[in-house]
Amino acid sequence: MEDTTPNRESRMTDRFSRRSFLHMGAAALATPLVARPVSARPAPPAPPAPPAPPAPELATEFELEETTIAGLQDAMRAGRHTARSICAAYLARIAELDPKLRAVLETNPDAVSIADRLDAERKAGRLRGPLHGIPVLVKDNIATGDKMTTTAGSLALEGVTAPKDAPLVARLRAAGAVILGKTNLSEWANIRGNQSSSGWSGRGGQCANPYALDRNPCGSSSGTGAAISANFAAVGIGTETDGSIVCPSSACSLVGVKPTLGLVDGAGIIPIAHSQDTAGPMARTVSDAATLLGVLAGKDYSASLDPNGLRGARIGVARKKVFGYSPEADKLVEAAIDVLRRQGAVIVDPADIPHLGEYDDSELAVLLYELKADLATYLATWAPSAKVKTLADVIAFNEANKDREMPYFGQELFVQAQEKGPLTDQAYKDALAKDQRLSRTEGLDVAFTQNNLDAIIAPTGSPPWPTDLVNGDHFLGASSTPAAVAGYASVAVPVGYSFGLPVGMSFIGRANSEAILLRFAYAYEQAAKPRKPPRLLPQWSPA
Repeated sequence: MEDTTPNRESRMTDRFSRRSFLHMGAAALATPLVARPVSARPAPPAPPAPPAPPAPELATEFELEETTIAGLQDAMRAGRHTARSICAAYLARIAELDPKLRAVLETNPDAVSIADRLDAERKAGRLRGPLHGIPVLVKDNIATGDKMTTTAGSLALEGVTAPKDAPLVARLRAAGAVILGKTNLSEWANIRGNQSSSGWSGRGGQCANPYALDRNPCGSSSGTGAAISANFAAVGIGTETDGSIVCPSSACSLVGVKPTLGLVDGAGIIPIAHSQDTAGPMARTVSDAATLLGVLAGKDYSASLDPNGLRGARIGVARKKVFGYSPEADKLVEAAIDVLRRQGAVIVDPADIPHLGEYDDSELAVLLYELKADLATYLATWAPSAKVKTLADVIAFNEANKDREMPYFGQELFVQAQEKGPLTDQAYKDALAKDQRLSRTEGLDVAFTQNNLDAIIAPTGSPPWPTDLVNGDHFLGASSTPAAVAGYASVAVPVGYSFGLPVGMSFIGRANSEAILLRFAYAYEQAAKPRKPPRLLPQWSPA
């Protein structure tokens, strides 16, 4: 049998590839200092301390823990809850726990009054849609036309509000959602510097993982992942260029949907690159992710919620370069494959993806070219009041404020992007053509066609690593790049825990295969019941 463990050279290449910087971000888990009272006279020497007990859980009893959208709607219909009481409960939980988690940058000052209006509408018999009264958290690179700012976590955009809602936010409001707040993220969606720590931003500091606060939540949708996992809202919105929805979903034991490029309107999202950027749902269950995606895309995915949805499905296992970097993740995914088989899926193993790892250089080139152009367009349209107008302005701001903006890592990628020419450059066109050829027509399309597959599975990533502000992310590997570069759909689901730390598995599909992938993910979830809520342990322990 072929050895599928990446060799040292390929693993080192992956460690410093674009894949690693897009999954992550950086800064400190700020623990409040507790002042000690000063006594009138010296205290007697203390006896030797007994062995320290296990660190206590921070999470407390919460009435709405793990409640689904359907459960919340049932409670509002029955009069057990109102939109106001639900919003108030989530806001209280954020106020209690987020000082440690640092997942939410700001809450919506109008959330409760919006909930009151939605309650009045319900009382009058008018329901806007499936999210009526449901609190949603939104990543802070998505424009909201309200009192909240949209900053991508950067102090360069601090205080800047958008003139209107991004189209996806308008869809959420039209469906009855309460935009509860904006979540922390890897600053600038992790396209700023080489040695970042996922989940760090100048505005928010270091976001933590709710399963153990000294572990990393991955990124760049770190705050959405941590907050939804910790039950700070019903569901959340992340964005992905390469891995930024599925990686934090895996690290925080969530369902994450990376939609087909263009399925969700991308206007009003602070960009990296229009060739890959997309928003998508992050949720605790597949049914909630399907409901949220339906609102974002204007489609109905309820037919995908079939517990028998794996029967007869042909599922390929991609092994080369996406297994082998984490024995812990491999073990859990192997167990998940057994579940798929028992649920009636036909497993094709191996079903490797051609050319994986051969277009990292061209992907990065495309992202840097498009960042320079797309950011200027966004700032002119969605942040006209901002003092920064171009990428060059942001670079200058960071240099002038390096003590606050760059205490842990720099902006090498920004500088590289600024050196790129216009999108008419032949180098850009060639890189984009290479990406599309190797990821699509000679990559995923070949894997699907040759094996007659409905989906491909692979570990989403490793268990969460310790947050390290000095050295940056301890990134081992992932499987997000083929779907991200091709613009195809993928869905990450929890598959279990290694020493208490979450691991996920990705279902990768063709373009516009969301309904199929959600069907497979739902059937797996119903059979395996893999998710356990986090307890916000201050420190990871193997016990």
